[in-house]
Amino acid sequence: MRNPLGLPLAVLALGQLVISLDYNIVYVALPDIGAGLGFSDHDLQWVVSAYVVATGGFLLLGGRAADLLGRRRVFVVAALLYAGSSLVGGLSQSPGVLVAVRAVQGIGGSLLFPATLSLIGTLYEEGRDRNRALAVWGAAGAGGLCFGSLLGGVLVEAFGWPSVFLVNVPVAGALAVAGRLLFPADGPRDRSRTFDMAGALTATGGITLLVFVLVRAPAEGWGTPTVVLSAVLSLGLLTLFGAVERRARDPLVPAGLLAHPGLLTAMGVAALFGATFSSVPYFLTLYFRSVQGYGAAATGLAFLVPALVVAVGTQAGERAVAVLGVRRMMVGGMALGAAGAVALALALTSDGSYSALLPGIVLLGLGQGAAWTGMWIAASAGVAPGDQGVASGMASTALQVGGAVGLALLVAVAGGIGQNASGPALLDGIRTAVLVIAAGIGCGALALFARHRTADVTTS
Repeated sequence: MRNPLGLPLAVLALGQLVISLDYNIVYVALPDIGAGLGFSDHDLQWVVSAYVVATGGFLLLGGRAADLLGRRRVFVVAALLYAGSSLVGGLSQSPGVLVAVRAVQGIGGSLLFPATLSLIGTLYEEGRDRNRALAVWGAAGAGGLCFGSLLGGVLVEAFGWPSVFLVNVPVAGALAVAGRLLFPADGPRDRSRTFDMAGALTATGGITLLVFVLVRAPAEGWGTPTVVLSAVLSLGLLTLFGAVERRARDPLVPAGLLAHPGLLTAMGVAALFGATFSSVPYFLTLYFRSVQGYGAAATGLAFLVPALVVAVGTQAGERAVAVLGVRRMMVGGMALGAAGAVALALALTSDGSYSALLPGIVLLGLGQGAAWTGMWIAASAGVAPGDQGVASGMASTALQVGGAVGLALLVAVAGGIGQNASGPALLDGIRTAVLVIAAGIGCGALALFARHRTADVTTS
């Protein structure tokens, strides 16, 4: 096993940073993208949604591909896919091409995310070494969710919206080369294990359509023909997936993982994390740009403090695990995050200063970083090396589906506010959404605290 410090971990962390940045780097650039390519207000959301739908739908397949085809191979292919699609995105001249590029980037993310996580799970010993590696990897990922807005704002202000895509090209290309050089070569494929193509197709199709419904329905209505048909097809495919898995000799999702308490806990926390913590940058971006009137660069700079605090939280969470165990540490992090969200909501006013937001931002960010590190430690602990990829795919699928469900519900609760909203109703909607986020995190902390039978994973 390798020491969890050094170049291999730096490459894995950079890969996770790229995934997290691409999740929301385009938020700040959306107005410029819409004006530059002639997007309608209705279609502009798909610059974000196409990435979310594709990533959420293909994560299980990506995780199993890493287990069966080789983690290094999948990492390199995913990085090259990112580089190529980002180049096409930066050169796009039409809305359709850009939306397609975002979907391909999402597929790249669905391959790269479980590959990085399963490489950590197999390169580093379970316990102290792996926890330290996950904390570094987690700092890159959780910080990237906020740092994306900072980088996006600076790039748009200086070079225009294509730069948020073109910046990925050299970075992803370097990742592919570094992964090829630094990670251990994949061994020959175990021919005794099959890919379960029927399970992969039904799961990918069902989850993709589910995320599509959750993203599209709030804007178009739950009763529209497209939404209803997609929901029916999703239910049918997921039902068929369950039937296929029961009969498969080597199922896509091994039955033992479905009974793994640590992984199930991690999936629940991941779903809640996606619905709550991951939705905060969306509403803060609206607040900075549409309420306070910040420009793209100023909005990006406003996310610098959240990014740094989240990174600190991931490191603090890793150290707290040794003392408290994973479950207690996650409960504490989520409680801290809930308190921070309440403080942040109360500070969101039309004439408020940025400094007034800082107490809430700090508490929320520390809790977010701690919870992020804890849930990935729980997801990998006790899982066999040959199942690390699909386990990470299961947890990350829960994260993406939770994020799609959460943002859809929060936007609805906030009164349907979006990129072009303005006036008092916008501020009220943002504040309401953040308070609901606080309530969701708090309820999750209470539920996790009450689950006394969940065994803590402690370090040696």
